[in-house]
Amino acid sequence: MSSAFVILISFLSMILGIDEAEIVFAGDAMMHQGQIDAARRSDGTYDFGEYFSEIQPYVESADYAVVNLETPVSKPPYSGYPCFNAPDSYLDALSDAGFDLFLTANNHTLDRRDNGLRNTIDALDARKLEHIGTYKDAAARNATLPFVKNINGIKVGFVNYTYGTNGIEPGAEVKVDYIDRKQIKEDVERTRDAGADIVIACVHWGVEYQLLPHKVQKSLAAYLHELGVEVIIGGHPHVVQPMEITDGDRPTLLVYSLGNFISNMKTRDTRGGAMVKVRLLRGGDGKVRVDEASYRLVYTEPADRNHNYRLQWVDRSDDPRAAAFARSARNLFNSHNRNVHEELPGAGAWLHSKRK
Repeated sequence: MSSAFVILISFLSMILGIDEAEIVFAGDAMMHQGQIDAARRSDGTYDFGEYFSEIQPYVESADYAVVNLETPVSKPPYSGYPCFNAPDSYLDALSDAGFDLFLTANNHTLDRRDNGLRNTIDALDARKLEHIGTYKDAAARNATLPFVKNINGIKVGFVNYTYGTNGIEPGAEVKVDYIDRKQIKEDVERTRDAGADIVIACVHWGVEYQLLPHKVQKSLAAYLHELGVEVIIGGHPHVVQPMEITDGDRPTLLVYSLGNFISNMKTRDTRGGAMVKVRLLRGGDGKVRVDEASYRLVYTEPADRNHNYRLQWVDRSDDPRAAAFARSARNLFNSHNRNVHEELPGAGAWLHSKRK
Protein backbone atom coordinates (compact mmCIF):
# COMPACT_ATOMS: atom_id res chain seq x y z
CA MET A 1 0.00 0.00 0.00
CA SER A 2 1.44 3.39 -0.98
CA SER A 3 1.40 6.39 1.33
CA ALA A 4 -0.75 8.21 -1.24
CA PHE A 5 -3.35 5.43 -0.99
CA VAL A 6 -3.32 5.70 2.81
CA ILE A 7 -4.02 9.43 2.52
CA LEU A 8 -6.81 8.76 0.03
CA ILE A 9 -8.46 6.25 2.38
CA SER A 10 -8.29 8.72 5.26
CA PHE A 11 -9.80 11.46 3.06
CA LEU A 12 -12.64 9.23 1.91
CA SER A 13 -13.32 8.18 5.50
CA MET A 14 -13.66 11.82 6.46
CA ILE A 15 -15.96 12.63 3.53
CA LEU A 16 -18.15 9.58 4.07
CA GLY A 17 -18.41 10.17 7.79
CA ILE A 18 -16.76 6.88 8.79
CA ASP A 19 -15.70 6.93 12.45
CA GLU A 20 -12.04 6.12 13.00
CA ALA A 21 -9.56 7.04 15.70
CA GLU A 22 -5.81 6.66 16.15
CA ILE A 23 -4.41 6.20 19.66
CA VAL A 24 -0.72 6.19 20.58
CA PHE A 25 0.63 4.36 23.64
CA ALA A 26 4.01 4.96 25.29
CA GLY A 27 5.73 2.82 27.91
CA ASP A 28 7.20 3.60 31.30
CA ALA A 29 8.10 7.26 31.82
CA MET A 30 10.76 6.93 34.53
CA MET A 31 12.67 9.52 36.57
CA HIS A 32 16.04 8.24 37.81
CA GLN A 33 18.49 10.29 39.83
CA GLY A 34 20.68 10.91 36.80
CA GLN A 35 17.73 12.48 35.02
CA ILE A 36 16.95 14.69 38.00
CA ASP A 37 20.57 15.84 38.31
CA ALA A 38 20.86 16.64 34.60
CA ALA A 39 17.63 18.63 34.57
CA ARG A 40 18.45 20.80 37.58
CA ARG A 41 19.27 24.43 36.74
CA SER A 42 21.24 26.96 38.77
CA ASP A 43 18.06 28.69 39.94
CA GLY A 44 16.73 25.44 41.44
CA THR A 45 14.21 24.70 38.69
CA TYR A 46 14.13 21.54 36.57
CA ASP A 47 14.06 21.73 32.80
CA PHE A 48 12.94 18.72 30.75
CA GLY A 49 12.41 20.74 27.57
CA GLU A 50 14.64 18.59 25.32
CA TYR A 51 13.16 15.28 26.36
CA PHE A 52 10.48 14.69 23.76
CA SER A 53 11.04 17.16 20.90
CA GLU A 54 11.93 14.41 18.39
CA ILE A 55 8.87 12.27 19.00
CA GLN A 56 6.40 15.10 19.67
CA PRO A 57 5.05 15.27 16.08
CA TYR A 58 4.29 11.55 16.18
CA VAL A 59 2.42 11.86 19.48
CA GLU A 60 0.53 14.95 18.37
CA SER A 61 -0.50 13.30 15.10
CA ALA A 62 -2.63 10.82 17.03
CA ASP A 63 -6.18 11.60 18.11
CA TYR A 64 -5.33 10.57 21.67
CA ALA A 65 -2.09 9.63 23.42
CA VAL A 66 -1.47 7.61 26.59
CA VAL A 67 1.66 7.31 28.78
CA ASN A 68 2.50 5.41 31.97
CA LEU A 69 3.69 7.91 34.61
CA GLU A 70 5.96 5.65 36.64
CA THR A 71 6.90 8.09 39.36
CA PRO A 72 5.12 10.19 41.96
CA VAL A 73 5.20 13.91 41.29
CA SER A 74 5.29 15.25 44.79
CA LYS A 75 7.13 17.79 46.92
CA PRO A 76 10.96 17.95 47.32
CA PRO A 77 13.31 16.27 47.90
CA TYR A 78 13.30 14.61 44.49
CA SER A 79 14.76 11.15 44.14
CA GLY A 80 15.36 8.27 41.77
CA TYR A 81 15.46 4.53 42.36
CA PRO A 82 14.35 2.85 44.55
CA CYS A 83 11.78 5.42 45.69
CA PHE A 84 10.97 7.78 42.84
CA ASN A 85 9.78 11.37 43.07
CA ALA A 86 9.90 13.79 40.14
CA PRO A 87 9.53 17.57 39.85
CA ASP A 88 6.12 18.64 38.57
CA SER A 89 7.74 20.24 35.49
CA TYR A 90 8.07 16.65 34.24
CA LEU A 91 4.31 16.69 33.74
CA ASP A 92 4.62 19.87 31.68
CA ALA A 93 7.15 18.19 29.37
CA LEU A 94 4.92 15.15 28.88
CA SER A 95 1.86 17.31 28.32
CA ASP A 96 3.71 19.56 25.87
CA ALA A 97 4.76 16.43 23.97
CA GLY A 98 1.07 15.73 23.35
CA PHE A 99 0.06 13.12 25.92
CA ASP A 100 -3.59 13.23 26.95
CA LEU A 101 -4.03 10.40 29.47
CA PHE A 102 -1.64 9.61 32.33
CA LEU A 103 -1.68 6.11 33.84
CA THR A 104 -0.78 6.07 37.53
CA ALA A 105 -1.40 2.46 38.62
CA ASN A 106 2.10 1.02 38.80
CA ASN A 107 4.48 -0.42 41.40
CA HIS A 108 6.05 2.98 42.20
CA THR A 109 2.86 4.96 42.73
CA LEU A 110 3.21 4.76 46.54
CA ASP A 111 6.95 5.51 46.66
CA ARG A 112 6.09 8.69 48.58
CA ARG A 113 3.25 7.00 50.40
CA ASP A 114 -0.31 8.35 50.50
CA ASN A 115 0.70 12.01 50.49
CA GLY A 116 2.81 11.48 47.40
CA LEU A 117 -0.15 9.87 45.65
CA ARG A 118 -2.39 12.80 46.61
CA ASN A 119 0.21 15.38 45.54
CA THR A 120 0.60 13.64 42.19
CA ILE A 121 -3.13 13.79 41.60
CA ASP A 122 -3.18 17.45 42.61
CA ALA A 123 -0.37 18.23 40.16
CA LEU A 124 -2.22 16.46 37.34
CA ASP A 125 -5.51 18.14 38.21
CA ALA A 126 -3.88 21.58 38.40
CA ARG A 127 -2.85 21.11 34.76
CA LYS A 128 -6.25 19.67 33.81
CA LEU A 129 -4.56 16.43 32.70
CA GLU A 130 -6.66 13.28 32.55
CA HIS A 131 -5.51 10.35 34.68
CA ILE A 132 -6.70 6.97 35.93
CA GLY A 133 -5.32 4.25 38.18
CA THR A 134 -5.06 5.95 41.58
CA TYR A 135 -7.50 8.09 43.53
CA LYS A 136 -7.62 10.13 46.72
CA ASP A 137 -10.56 8.11 48.02
CA ALA A 138 -13.41 5.86 46.99
CA ALA A 139 -15.62 8.82 46.09
CA ALA A 140 -12.98 10.13 43.68
CA ARG A 141 -12.72 6.70 42.05
CA ASN A 142 -16.47 6.49 41.62
CA ALA A 143 -16.51 9.98 40.14
CA THR A 144 -13.77 9.11 37.62
CA LEU A 145 -14.83 5.63 36.54
CA PRO A 146 -16.16 4.56 34.16
CA PHE A 147 -13.67 6.61 32.14
CA VAL A 148 -14.98 6.89 28.58
CA LYS A 149 -13.61 9.30 25.99
CA ASN A 150 -15.36 10.28 22.78
CA ILE A 151 -12.57 10.18 20.20
CA ASN A 152 -13.77 11.13 16.72
CA GLY A 153 -17.20 9.69 17.40
CA ILE A 154 -15.87 6.48 18.94
CA LYS A 155 -16.49 6.03 22.65
CA VAL A 156 -13.34 4.51 24.12
CA GLY A 157 -13.25 3.18 27.68
CA PHE A 158 -9.99 2.90 29.64
CA VAL A 159 -9.07 0.91 32.75
CA ASN A 160 -5.66 0.70 34.47
CA TYR A 161 -4.30 -1.82 37.00
CA THR A 162 -1.02 -2.80 38.70
CA TYR A 163 0.19 -6.09 40.15
CA GLY A 164 1.41 -4.35 43.31
CA THR A 165 3.16 -1.37 44.89
CA ASN A 166 6.51 -2.78 46.05
CA GLY A 167 5.08 -3.98 49.35
CA ILE A 168 3.86 -0.51 50.37
CA GLU A 169 0.23 -0.67 51.40
CA PRO A 170 -2.11 2.25 50.73
CA GLY A 171 -3.75 3.94 53.70
CA ALA A 172 -7.38 3.76 54.65
CA GLU A 173 -8.58 6.39 52.17
CA VAL A 174 -6.46 6.41 49.00
CA LYS A 175 -7.30 3.91 46.28
CA VAL A 176 -4.92 2.06 43.97
CA ASP A 177 -6.35 -0.12 41.21
CA TYR A 178 -4.66 -3.46 41.80
CA ILE A 179 -5.12 -6.47 39.52
CA ASP A 180 -8.21 -8.17 40.90
CA ARG A 181 -10.28 -10.22 38.48
CA LYS A 182 -13.57 -9.58 40.21
CA GLN A 183 -12.94 -5.81 40.25
CA ILE A 184 -11.76 -5.84 36.64
CA LYS A 185 -14.91 -7.67 35.53
CA GLU A 186 -17.08 -5.15 37.34
CA ASP A 187 -15.14 -2.20 35.87
CA VAL A 188 -15.31 -3.54 32.31
CA GLU A 189 -19.04 -4.17 32.59
CA ARG A 190 -19.64 -0.67 33.99
CA THR A 191 -17.54 0.80 31.18
CA ARG A 192 -19.66 -1.02 28.60
CA ASP A 193 -22.84 0.10 30.33
CA ALA A 194 -21.56 3.68 30.13
CA GLY A 195 -21.63 3.39 26.35
CA ALA A 196 -18.08 2.41 25.48
CA ASP A 197 -17.75 1.08 21.92
CA ILE A 198 -14.39 -0.43 22.82
CA VAL A 199 -12.49 -1.09 26.06
CA ILE A 200 -8.74 -0.64 26.55
CA ALA A 201 -7.01 -2.22 29.55
CA CYS A 202 -3.56 -0.87 30.51
CA VAL A 203 -1.89 -3.33 32.86
CA HIS A 204 1.31 -3.14 34.93
CA TRP A 205 2.43 -6.77 35.10
CA GLY A 206 5.07 -9.33 34.24
CA VAL A 207 8.66 -10.12 35.22
CA GLU A 208 11.30 -7.42 34.92
CA TYR A 209 13.89 -7.77 32.14
CA GLN A 210 12.27 -10.87 30.61
CA LEU A 211 11.72 -10.54 26.85
CA LEU A 212 8.91 -13.11 26.75
CA PRO A 213 5.65 -12.90 28.73
CA HIS A 214 5.16 -14.90 31.90
CA LYS A 215 2.34 -17.44 32.16
CA VAL A 216 0.56 -15.11 34.60
CA GLN A 217 0.46 -12.40 31.92
CA LYS A 218 -0.89 -14.87 29.39
CA SER A 219 -3.58 -16.03 31.81
CA LEU A 220 -4.75 -12.52 32.60
CA ALA A 221 -4.66 -11.55 28.91
CA ALA A 222 -6.93 -14.51 28.13
CA TYR A 223 -9.30 -13.43 30.90
CA LEU A 224 -9.43 -9.86 29.60
CA HIS A 225 -10.16 -11.18 26.12
CA GLU A 226 -13.00 -13.28 27.53
CA LEU A 227 -14.42 -10.12 29.10
CA GLY A 228 -14.47 -8.51 25.67
CA VAL A 229 -11.53 -6.13 26.12
CA GLU A 230 -10.31 -5.21 22.63
CA VAL A 231 -6.96 -3.58 23.46
CA ILE A 232 -4.52 -4.76 26.16
CA ILE A 233 -1.40 -2.66 26.73
CA GLY A 234 1.26 -3.85 29.16
CA GLY A 235 4.12 -2.27 31.05
CA HIS A 236 6.57 -2.93 33.91
CA PRO A 237 9.20 -5.39 32.58
CA HIS A 238 11.36 -2.42 31.38
CA VAL A 239 12.02 -4.31 28.16
CA VAL A 240 9.80 -4.83 25.14
CA GLN A 241 7.78 -8.02 24.83
CA PRO A 242 5.80 -9.39 21.85
CA MET A 243 2.60 -7.90 20.48
CA GLU A 244 -0.17 -9.31 18.33
CA ILE A 245 -3.59 -8.74 16.84
CA THR A 246 -5.71 -11.85 17.21
CA ASP A 247 -7.68 -13.27 14.32
CA GLY A 248 -11.44 -13.61 14.22
CA ASP A 249 -14.52 -11.43 14.12
CA ARG A 250 -13.47 -9.52 17.24
CA PRO A 251 -9.73 -8.89 16.94
CA THR A 252 -7.83 -7.94 20.09
CA LEU A 253 -4.57 -5.99 20.16
CA LEU A 254 -2.30 -7.47 22.83
CA VAL A 255 0.97 -5.74 23.72
CA TYR A 256 2.69 -7.58 26.56
CA SER A 257 5.20 -4.80 27.27
CA LEU A 258 6.12 -1.50 25.65
CA GLY A 259 9.36 -1.37 27.64
CA ASN A 260 10.83 1.89 28.86
CA PHE A 261 9.67 5.14 27.34
CA ILE A 262 12.42 7.25 28.89
CA SER A 263 14.77 6.30 31.73
CA ASN A 264 18.38 6.11 32.87
CA MET A 265 18.58 2.33 32.69
CA LYS A 266 21.79 1.14 31.07
CA THR A 267 21.53 -2.45 29.83
CA ARG A 268 21.04 -3.20 26.14
CA ASP A 269 17.34 -4.00 26.31
CA THR A 270 16.36 -1.32 28.85
CA ARG A 271 17.78 1.65 26.94
CA GLY A 272 14.75 1.86 24.67
CA GLY A 273 11.19 0.80 24.11
CA ALA A 274 8.32 0.77 21.65
CA MET A 275 5.50 3.17 20.96
CA VAL A 276 2.37 1.62 19.51
CA LYS A 277 -0.28 3.25 17.38
CA VAL A 278 -3.66 1.55 16.95
CA ARG A 279 -6.41 2.49 14.55
CA LEU A 280 -9.99 1.91 15.64
CA LEU A 281 -12.65 1.77 12.94
CA ARG A 282 -16.44 1.60 12.98
CA GLY A 283 -17.65 -0.96 10.45
CA GLY A 284 -20.78 -1.05 8.38
CA ASP A 285 -22.50 -3.01 11.15
CA GLY A 286 -21.96 -0.09 13.52
CA LYS A 287 -19.45 -1.97 15.66
CA VAL A 288 -15.98 -0.63 16.43
CA ARG A 289 -13.01 -2.93 15.99
CA VAL A 290 -9.23 -2.83 16.01
CA ASP A 291 -8.42 -2.23 12.36
CA GLU A 292 -4.61 -2.20 12.41
CA ALA A 293 -1.61 -1.36 14.57
CA SER A 294 2.05 -0.53 14.20
CA TYR A 295 5.04 0.19 16.42
CA ARG A 296 8.08 2.47 16.38
CA LEU A 297 11.24 1.98 18.41
CA VAL A 298 12.55 4.77 20.64
CA TYR A 299 15.91 5.09 22.37
CA THR A 300 16.95 7.22 25.35
CA GLU A 301 20.08 9.24 24.65
CA PRO A 302 21.80 10.07 27.96
CA ALA A 303 22.75 13.59 29.00
CA ASP A 304 26.11 15.04 27.98
CA ARG A 305 27.82 18.41 28.09
CA ASN A 306 25.53 19.84 25.42
CA HIS A 307 22.21 18.08 25.91
CA ASN A 308 19.84 16.81 28.54
CA TYR A 309 18.40 13.31 28.30
CA ARG A 310 16.31 13.04 25.16
CA LEU A 311 14.18 10.49 23.41
CA GLN A 312 15.18 9.66 19.84
CA TRP A 313 13.87 7.39 17.10
CA VAL A 314 16.22 4.44 17.27
CA ASP A 315 17.49 4.70 13.68
CA ARG A 316 18.20 8.41 14.05
CA SER A 317 20.38 8.09 17.15
CA ASP A 318 24.13 8.55 16.84
CA ASP A 319 24.70 6.45 19.95
CA PRO A 320 26.15 3.08 18.79
CA ARG A 321 24.29 1.35 21.62
CA ALA A 322 21.00 2.23 19.91
CA ALA A 323 21.77 -0.24 17.12
CA ALA A 324 22.30 -3.06 19.63
CA PHE A 325 18.94 -2.31 21.27
CA ALA A 326 17.24 -2.17 17.86
CA ARG A 327 18.70 -5.53 16.74
CA SER A 328 17.51 -7.24 19.90
CA ALA A 329 14.01 -5.72 19.74
CA ARG A 330 13.55 -6.45 16.04
CA ASN A 331 14.77 -10.03 16.43
CA LEU A 332 12.19 -10.51 19.18
CA PHE A 333 9.35 -8.92 17.24
CA ASN A 334 10.19 -10.65 13.96
CA SER A 335 10.08 -14.00 15.76
CA HIS A 336 6.99 -13.50 17.92
CA ASN A 337 4.77 -10.64 16.69
CA ARG A 338 1.55 -11.40 14.84
CA ASN A 339 -0.12 -8.79 12.61
CA VAL A 340 1.72 -5.84 14.19
CA HIS A 341 4.62 -4.46 12.19
CA GLU A 342 7.16 -1.71 12.41
CA GLU A 343 6.25 1.69 11.04
CA LEU A 344 9.28 3.14 9.31
CA PRO A 345 9.91 6.91 9.14
CA GLY A 346 8.51 8.56 6.03
CA ALA A 347 6.72 5.42 4.85
CA GLY A 348 3.19 6.59 5.60
CA ALA A 349 1.40 5.91 8.83
CA TRP A 350 0.19 2.40 8.03
CA LEU A 351 2.43 1.17 5.22
CA HIS A 352 4.10 -1.44 7.43
CA SER A 353 1.16 -2.26 9.67
CA LYS A 354 -1.41 -4.00 7.49
CA ARG A 355 -2.64 -7.26 8.93
CA LYS A 356 -1.59 -10.46 7.20
